[in-house]
Amino acid sequence: MLWLILLVIVVGFVAWRMRVPLLAKILGQPQSRIDRQLNRRKR
Repeated sequence: MLWLILLVIVVGFVAWRMRVPLLAKILGQPQSRIDRQLNRRKR
């Protein structure tokens, strides 16, 4: 059970670090546009 929890944490971390390219592929939009959208929401 512990390995499953660790796997979920690792996969979530990788998905968070790679969120711009992943969202660009899923949504079919340029990475620069998604990066601008994500950075705008932080401020």
